[in-house]
Amino acid sequence: MGVTIDQDIGQMAGAIWHALNPHGELSLAQLKKLVEGKKGPVFDWAIGWLTREGKVVIIPKKHSFNIRLK
Repeated sequence: MGVTIDQDIGQMAGAIWHALNPHGELSLAQLKKLVEGKKGPVFDWAIGWLTREGKVVIIPKKHSFNIRLK
């Protein structure tokens, strides 16, 4: 049996956390590139999960958003 969507989201959330830890704040585009988040909506769901869990902060910018660890 393959990886479930919950595991995919969890793995992506871990990759996001590990990318933000040494870099501090990143734009969504920078972060997505670092974690290779091109795989459908999993990147977006993982950002939502981390936000809901209080692990990251989303900072509105003029035409996008930045993300940083809380």
